[in-house]
Amino acid sequence: MIGPTLTLLAPLAAVAVTVVVVMIVVSFHRSHGVTLLLTLAGLAVAWLALLRRPIVSSHSVTVLLVFDDYARFYTGLVLAATAAVSLLSFGYLERRNERREEYYLLLLLASLGSIVLVAAAHFAALFLGLELLSVSLYALIAYTRTYEHSIEAAVKYLVLAAVSAAFLLFGMALVYAALGTMEFGRMTAMPADAADQAVALAGLGLIVVGFGFKLALVPFHLWTPDVYQGAPAPVTAFVATVSKGAMFAVLLRYFSAVDLRAHHTLFLIFAILAIASMAAGNLLALLQRNVKRMLAYSSIAHLGYLLVAFLASGVLATTAITFYLVAYFVTMLGAFGVVTVLSSADGEAQELDEYRGLFARRPWLSAIFTAMLLSLAGIPLTAGFVGKFYLTVAAGGAALWSLLVVMMIASGIGLFYYLRVVVAMFMEPETAASAGREPAQVPLAAGVTLVALTVALIWLGVYPAPLIRLIRISVIGELVRPRPEAKWVVFYSLGDGPDKGIYYDAHPIQQMSYQLTMLAYDMNGEPLSFGHGAPLRLRNETQLGFKQVKWIKGVEFVADFADIGGGYGGYNQDHEFFGYRQSI
Repeated sequence: MIGPTLTLLAPLAAVAVTVVVVMIVVSFHRSHGVTLLLTLAGLAVAWLALLRRPIVSSHSVTVLLVFDDYARFYTGLVLAATAAVSLLSFGYLERRNERREEYYLLLLLASLGSIVLVAAAHFAALFLGLELLSVSLYALIAYTRTYEHSIEAAVKYLVLAAVSAAFLLFGMALVYAALGTMEFGRMTAMPADAADQAVALAGLGLIVVGFGFKLALVPFHLWTPDVYQGAPAPVTAFVATVSKGAMFAVLLRYFSAVDLRAHHTLFLIFAILAIASMAAGNLLALLQRNVKRMLAYSSIAHLGYLLVAFLASGVLATTAITFYLVAYFVTMLGAFGVVTVLSSADGEAQELDEYRGLFARRPWLSAIFTAMLLSLAGIPLTAGFVGKFYLTVAAGGAALWSLLVVMMIASGIGLFYYLRVVVAMFMEPETAASAGREPAQVPLAAGVTLVALTVALIWLGVYPAPLIRLIRISVIGELVRPRPEAKWVVFYSLGDGPDKGIYYDAHPIQQMSYQLTMLAYDMNGEPLSFGHGAPLRLRNETQLGFKQVKWIKGVEFVADFADIGGGYGGYNQDHEFFGYRQSI
């Protein structure tokens, strides 16, 4: 068991070893270039370790961590984003009289905490990963300590992060008191006792507060614009992508075990957070003339969009969330990458007036920034458009019409302030002052990174199929794997032929996701609704006497209609595909 376990831990271990190696090398020889190369080499080794998929009976590493395909996917995303931030940071730090080498140590430690988060299967691992990430960010935000807003931003983040950690810990304690466990996989049902239910719901509410701070959801967002403005531009990119992405990944894993529709209070809380974030984020962004603050409020709105799909739940919703997160990573890294490249030793390119006439001075930079802003707005041929399309389909499939309407209106509002920056870049500059602060040359590492991000942005907008296929194989496959508490699932034919009503049963499964609503009856004549919304009544429906039915949650799509001829199927407890019946 030691060999497979070490293979599972290889990506995490590679990053941890890189931290130690960089620290030792820096103590003997300070070289910015060598430190960057060691950082990138360590991240590359960790990435290569992800490609080796061990054949093991369990992906759990003790009860704390689980390095399944879900964790491996998000670990790869964290590593890629950290590498991009490292490359963007090199030229940025070269222009400043700071001790540069320790920056990469902090960046690696923050990414290490993020990897622990995405692999967390226990409250203890969640808190350890969160604190490792947060403590590293305190120092990273204040790294350019001579800049007037850096220390202020770091102190605000420190105080509010400490308060949110207290909420999170208290919520964990209440959930443990009510359920008797801190493992995510065992938190599948509320206790029967009314008092324990109240304690568990109170604990979940406090946990939501802790998550709300890290994700900058309204009303826990007040730190966001100040921290984004005060932090170094590449650190802001890291906070906007890796930090939030890791937290949303653990949120998705944690609540994948909980049917939010069955807990109306939790559903209502998340719905209010989604609406408030979408509305406030976009409306407050309209008032900003500081580009970093505008992007901060924009990120709040985008997390609200993600919550809409989160509430929809199901296979399509999970696919939409993951694809949107990838598109969001690429777009935000590109947007803040442009801000990073345009920043000089005298200050950062933050004000809207500094971008006026950028096309005349730096046409390719203005083109990249335009592509990133259009992706954030959800314009076709960009990754952002495909991501929003998936979010819309997921919300519509779950009949979340009110949330969908708010998302559409909010997206329309967002289009205005994105286009305002685009228009400014193509206007004639009023003065030459903005050009004087820009660096004479774009660093090679940052330039290559921005080009790669732009190619990825357009590629995902034109041909998203490979990424979607990867998401379905890794992320979806893990979130719908078997759980012992579930009992039976039944699949039956939809055809009108002689086999109508034939059903198949399977041994215990863990969790089901679903996209289609159907109607059947159990042996007592009670209707069984599969999916969200009003049941779709079958033509000539016949009462089905299911002798084996004890528990049903939904129906999982395991393939496209073209792949299995319109039939349905699932996975058994051994993760093997079992039979389906083709529609006639």
